[in-house]
Amino acid sequence: MPEFEYIARSAAGQAERGRMIVRDVAELTQKLSERGLVLTGSSIGSAKTGIGWLGRLQSVPMVQRIFFTQYLHVMIRAGFSIARALDTLAQQTTNKYFRTVIHELQHDVEAGMAFSKSLAKHPRVFSELYVNMVAAGEASGKLDEVLDRLSQKMKKDHGLIAKVKGALTYPVIIVIVMVAVAILMTVVVIPKLTEIFVESGAELPLATRVLIGISGFLVQQGLLVAIGAVGLLIVLARLARTERGRAALDSLLLRAPIIGPIIRKISLARFSRSLASLLETNIPIIEAFSIISRTMGSIHYRQALELTGASLKSGTAIAKNLERFPRLFPPLTRQMIAIGEESGSLDTIASELATFYEDEVDQTMSNLSSIIEPVLMLVLGLGVAGMAISVILPIYSLSQQIG
Repeated sequence: MPEFEYIARSAAGQAERGRMIVRDVAELTQKLSERGLVLTGSSIGSAKTGIGWLGRLQSVPMVQRIFFTQYLHVMIRAGFSIARALDTLAQQTTNKYFRTVIHELQHDVEAGMAFSKSLAKHPRVFSELYVNMVAAGEASGKLDEVLDRLSQKMKKDHGLIAKVKGALTYPVIIVIVMVAVAILMTVVVIPKLTEIFVESGAELPLATRVLIGISGFLVQQGLLVAIGAVGLLIVLARLARTERGRAALDSLLLRAPIIGPIIRKISLARFSRSLASLLETNIPIIEAFSIISRTMGSIHYRQALELTGASLKSGTAIAKNLERFPRLFPPLTRQMIAIGEESGSLDTIASELATFYEDEVDQTMSNLSSIIEPVLMLVLGLGVAGMAISVILPIYSLSQQIG
């Protein structure tokens, strides 16, 4: 669909220049007329919408996607056409990039394209799971129900991540403050005390000499240390983007004492919730596993679900396949899924599993501060004690010599 550059005039005679994506000049004239403008000149610009480069720089927050899905569900249930509902949502959206995306969805639908196919053109905004569920809703004539399920799932996913971020905010702030204070003491305070210690000529304790050595190195080579740290972070970030790097990082995180169990519970909650949502929209089980595997954040869960989906083609039961990954899928998950398969109520069982693990994550996050605080206090106490001893011992020795 072309993008027109136009010149229009208002009733007061003021000129206005702009761009608009429309089918033809007639639609452009109508759109401007609705805004009280008269078209005086136009030309076709790019056939693209500008989303390509803009999409690489911007993203749509989860909250806005939830509102979009929820309001779209309400309007379609109320009898709005998809195109009219999208036009209304575009006018209410404050995010410019998302507004552009919604306008393109509207134009595609008006041109006769299926809504799900139009959504698939924007993978940065709408996940594969989202697109497939909408496609199933279109095929069954129950799009409003599918959008309702999607909004509920997205709310639960967002709530889960929000709880994790909220619980980790306090420990992260404490660690940043600790590091900042340590650097400030080492770079600013210790060098001033070092001058006093050197002038006294007294023999300094080992702890003091080590602290002075670290301080001197940071003061003299601080720029190189900072460049080296940034370089190391860049290298690690690049390695984390490779297949082997992500696998190694995921393995490390899954084995971590506090973080590992949290990641497993979050992954199991998202897997169960996605499985329940896809099965409720009558998407075949093999296709469901293929879709879910591509939405998982952990590469180990992704690979496990890919292998499980491939094995399902041969008729092997899901629970039997998951037994190959005992570290990722605990006995409770496997047994519940086995019961769901035997009873033909896998979607209901998966939903109950998701609720169970979401509650587990909620409880873990609520107790996280009480778990981490003693560790942080211990580390902080040891650091303060070590620095205090390194500074106070030589001062005490000097006061005795003077006395």
